[in-house]
Amino acid sequence: MEKSDMSKRIDINDLNIFYGAFHAVKDVTMAIEPKTVTAFIGPSGCGKSTFLRTLNRMHEVIPGARVEGEVSIDGRNLYGRGVDPVDVRREVGMVFQRPNPFPTMSIKENVLAGVRLNSKRLSSGAADELAERSLRGANLWNEVKDRLDKPGSSLSGGQQQRLCIARAIAVQPQVLLMDEPCSALDPISTLAIEDLINELKSDYTVVIVTHNMQQAARVSDRTGFFNLEATGQPGQLVEFDDTQRIFNNPAQQATEDYISGRFG
Repeated sequence: MEKSDMSKRIDINDLNIFYGAFHAVKDVTMAIEPKTVTAFIGPSGCGKSTFLRTLNRMHEVIPGARVEGEVSIDGRNLYGRGVDPVDVRREVGMVFQRPNPFPTMSIKENVLAGVRLNSKRLSSGAADELAERSLRGANLWNEVKDRLDKPGSSLSGGQQQRLCIARAIAVQPQVLLMDEPCSALDPISTLAIEDLINELKSDYTVVIVTHNMQQAARVSDRTGFFNLEATGQPGQLVEFDDTQRIFNNPAQQATEDYISGRFG
């Protein structure tokens, strides 16, 4: 099957995020362009991962969690009336901090798990083709093609993370979210994931959260800096700009202080 242009623009307008009465993130407005890598940086507890999870409605699986405002993909509000969160999560894939392959499933079945969950019936040939295409897309095919029936948990940590990326892209999302995808990996595996992120943006809109500022500088086109005024206060988007400008000539003193290591 030929790849279609699945990459989409995301518009966030006046987004406020709550856990019950606690205001976690306030007043975020930004536009994320198609076929770019956007990175979010900032100190722990400033709402980066919380914000990321609102982009595919994962935030609301937590009891009492809610959002106010809009998240739109190509003009369609993901929080609009009648929008099915399951459809949103099909459209906006997620890769988590720690690799989480299904331990009882083979490598091949791990890749196909999301597709089967969506009740899609695949012929044997179509399943083989989709598994190969997704594993190639995650730069993993050559390493696993002779052991597709082995458990996903038998792979190394870096391979498991790429297996999770293959699983995410198998359902053909339009956006890929990655929450600190390299934090549990060694430097060589981290480099493999960073190279893969650079390749993925030719087909997807990619958004990552990272605590590694060098990683943000290496892989992203645009960077958003989140911060909070004090513990217990909501996180805020302080600055969002081209990555080079954020790291070389930020507009806000707080961004400069964070990047130069003066706090955080």
